[in-house]
Amino acid sequence: MTFRSPVAEYEFLLKHVAGYDRIAATDRFADATADVVSAILTEAGKMCDGVMAPLQRDGDLTPARLENGVLRTSPGFAEGYKAIAEGGWIGISAPEEYGGMGLPLTLATAVNEMMAGACLSLQLAPLMSQGQIEALEHHASDALKELYLPKLISGEWSGTMNLTEPQAGSDVGALSSKAVANGDGTYAVTGQKIFISWGDNDFCENVCHLVLARLPDGVPGTKGISLFLVPKYLPDADGNPGKANDLKVVSLEHKMGLHGSPTCVMQYDGATGWLVGKEHGGMAAMFTMMNNARLGVGGQGVGAGEGAYQQALAYALERKQGKSASGVIADHADVRRMLMEMKADLFAARAILLACAQAIDMQTATGDAGWAARAAFLTPIAKAFGTDTGIRVAETGVQVHGGMGFIEETGAAQFYRDVRVTAIYEGTNGIQAMDLVARKMMDGGEAAFALIEEIEEQAERARASHPNMAEAVWQACESLREATEWLVAQQDLQDRFAGAVPFLKAFARVLGGHYHLAAAMADPGGAREKLARFYINRILPEHAGLLAHAQAGAEGAFALSLDELAG
Repeated sequence: MTFRSPVAEYEFLLKHVAGYDRIAATDRFADATADVVSAILTEAGKMCDGVMAPLQRDGDLTPARLENGVLRTSPGFAEGYKAIAEGGWIGISAPEEYGGMGLPLTLATAVNEMMAGACLSLQLAPLMSQGQIEALEHHASDALKELYLPKLISGEWSGTMNLTEPQAGSDVGALSSKAVANGDGTYAVTGQKIFISWGDNDFCENVCHLVLARLPDGVPGTKGISLFLVPKYLPDADGNPGKANDLKVVSLEHKMGLHGSPTCVMQYDGATGWLVGKEHGGMAAMFTMMNNARLGVGGQGVGAGEGAYQQALAYALERKQGKSASGVIADHADVRRMLMEMKADLFAARAILLACAQAIDMQTATGDAGWAARAAFLTPIAKAFGTDTGIRVAETGVQVHGGMGFIEETGAAQFYRDVRVTAIYEGTNGIQAMDLVARKMMDGGEAAFALIEEIEEQAERARASHPNMAEAVWQACESLREATEWLVAQQDLQDRFAGAVPFLKAFARVLGGHYHLAAAMADPGGAREKLARFYINRILPEHAGLLAHAQAGAEGAFALSLDELAG
């Protein structure tokens, strides 16, 4: 199958749905005009289609491996990474003063998603570097920024994040890694970290690890954690990789998918590191990277879903089976239903991603607290719904292939295996939902209600041209408003948490209806209006059941004792 980056889809979304014109109207991003956007998307698409997509299958069949302590990456990945780096795609939104393009994160989000659709295993490498660049830009000392940022942005060096330990997964505060001051401004970092994506490679001069560890006076829990930059090779006086640091890759995980992306167990034995941010302020610094990465992981879900959809569509258009007008299964009603659901959900998830990125860009450009609140609110929705959509679309892609979907040679199963982890890493989707209904509602629901108002205002404007769709979206939004009011008033966190996942999904469903309606208004009588009608009439109604679940409280979820669950 030949992958085609959805350049035209992104150009439409940015112009008619995601409000990119507001970003380009700011002084900060005035140079990022429509022409620049089109050129960037086109060139990135060529690289994705011609360089990265051919590596998708090779990464799966010939995984990264550890050979006498040396990590060997999949065939072609070094050349693929070089193309990404030389194209400037790692530093697309990084600061220009350190060699980046300084373009909006919204545009970087589009490029990253296309890269994920082409080859998810390889795309994860630059995504990790981008997150580290963001963290260092906001929290590192000037000396660290001047040394590390140009190298990370150029792709000469790569970055990772080290949070998880065997006994400390989602409960990061339970980590046991330690750091002790060396007396010269550096620290000796000791501990073991697991699940480290791209913890090493054989195509960058240096690998730079951001490691969470506890100083001797660090209190228990997350408030006592600090963040350290620990390179594989210690920079010499000229800033070039010097002697090897006291760290190593112990082993690689054997995974369900993402075989081309090495997931490492890392061991630090008094490794030399530099403090990033304040002492005991590691979580604040790491969250800068994690929030960037959560948006990026949502894009990974959508990208993998796009690849799965394209493969399923190509198969359905050529597979002859049964009786239909064309003789191919794409004209069977149930197959057509699956394809339409895949395409409609991908549009919704992609629009939510761009809305989140737009809010981040507007906050960056204006400093407006309202945009910051919107970005924070949309981040867990973008991550969870984007990855859930990718998983659902990839699974449906297997179904469209029928029996051949279960046969590895078609490649359909790889999309599902690869994307499945995106709902787990960078904070499980359950944790994203809990964050949404707890921390993100600490403003009394202000950010949520601001979005709800916008959805209803657009629905009112759409009544003149699309009355039925507008009414459906407006009614769904009213139901969402009532559920949000219930949630804000509900003080019992267990009651909130028990319905957190369905609430997030319901909010995403209504946002999807909102963005599909915008597309219909921009393309009356066209394909996007037809797709919007399908989503609003057939998929949006799911919100009702989800909201009922969200407001049911915790009692039913705990109705069975642990013994009864096992019985």
